[in-house]
Amino acid sequence: MDMSPALSRYLLCNGDANDLATWSSTPYFLLQAGQRSGLLAGGLALQPERLRRRRRLWNLAQWLRCGRPGGFQYSRSFTRVLLAEAQLPPDQPLALLSHFPLLPPCPWPEAWRVEFYIDATTRQVLDDYGSGSRIAPAFQRQVLERERQAYQAAGSVIAMSQWAADSVISDYGIYPAKVDVVPGGANLDETQLALHSPVATPPFPSLEHPLRLGFLGKDWQRKGGPFLLEVCEALAAKGLPAVVRAIGPQLDALPRHPALQPLGFINKQAETRRFAEELRSWHFGTLFSSAEAFGISNRECLRLGIPVLAHAVGGIPSTLADGGCGQLFTPHPSAAEVAAWVAKRLTPYEGYLNWRAALALRWREFTWEAAVEQLEGILC
Repeated sequence: MDMSPALSRYLLCNGDANDLATWSSTPYFLLQAGQRSGLLAGGLALQPERLRRRRRLWNLAQWLRCGRPGGFQYSRSFTRVLLAEAQLPPDQPLALLSHFPLLPPCPWPEAWRVEFYIDATTRQVLDDYGSGSRIAPAFQRQVLERERQAYQAAGSVIAMSQWAADSVISDYGIYPAKVDVVPGGANLDETQLALHSPVATPPFPSLEHPLRLGFLGKDWQRKGGPFLLEVCEALAAKGLPAVVRAIGPQLDALPRHPALQPLGFINKQAETRRFAEELRSWHFGTLFSSAEAFGISNRECLRLGIPVLAHAVGGIPSTLADGGCGQLFTPHPSAAEVAAWVAKRLTPYEGYLNWRAALALRWREFTWEAAVEQLEGILC
C-alpha cells in the first residue's frame, strides 16, 4: 500500500462533507481547516437522503422479521450503496479519513488507506443515547462485529474524546497504541470572527444585568436545560439574579419560566457577529447533558473566551483542557452545589474577569486548525 505523504486524503461522513448542514457542520469545518493545511484534498459528497425508499423497504423487512424496524444506517445495504455514489476507483491508491465507523464498509480495497476520526463508537450510540431500543439485538451484534473488523483493518482510530477512545479499546479489543485522542475544534468561521472586535465583558450580576448562563443546542431536555433553571433559582436564593440564554431549541419545546430567555435559532455562518456577541455576553456556557459524545458547544464557548460549566458525562471532559476552561462537576450535581461554586468564583469579580481574560488569550487551542495539527502528527 502506498503510504507516501503525497497520497490524496478525502474526508468521509454519513452525508456531504462539503455541506455546512451536515452533522452540526463538524465535517465542513474540519474539511476547511484540513484543506488549508494540506491534510485533506477534499470531502466526499454522499447523499443518504436519496435512499429513503430503500430505507422504508428495509425497515419494513426488519419489522416483519424481528419486530424492530430500526438500524438501516448501520446495514451493509446502506453503506455499500451510499459509498458507491462517490464512484471511488478500487484499484487506485486512496486515503480516507472517516467520521462514520461503518464507512467505508469493511473489507475495503487493498489500495485504500483508511483511518477513523469518531466522536463515539456505535456501541456508545446504541447504549448511551438509547438508539438500540429500536434495533434487533442480533442485528446490533452483527453491526458491532463489522465495526470491530473495520477498526482492526484501519491504519489508526482517532477519537474526539477519551470516553470514545476507551470504548474502542475495551469494547472492541483494539490495541491501545493504535488509538489516539484529538478533541474537535469550534465550528465557527475564523475569517468572519477576525472581522469583529470582542465586546466588553459582562458586568457583575444585578437585577438590571442578571448573571447569564448560556445554553447552546437543539435538545433542551438532554442537554440539561431544566437543570439550568433550577440553578437560576438557587442563585436567586443567594442574592444573585440569573437567567438562561437559550440558543437552538424550538420555542414550543421550552417551558414558561421567568429566568428563561429563548433566542431561537442563530445561523452561525450568516450571523457570525450576532452569535459571537451573544456568547461573549454570557458569564458561563453550560452543558449538563444526560448523554453527550463530545460537546462542540463547549469548544465554541472556549474559542470565544467564555468559561464553561458542565459535568463529566460521556465525552464532555475532553472538551475542557484544564481548570482554566471552567468547572467540571461530578455527575449529577445538585443545583445548590453549582450555584455555590458560581457565587464563590465570582467573588471577587475582578478575579473572574482576570480568569476570563487569560482564557481569551488561549483561543487558538480550541480551533479546528489546532485539531488538524494534531491529526497531521498522527496521520502523516
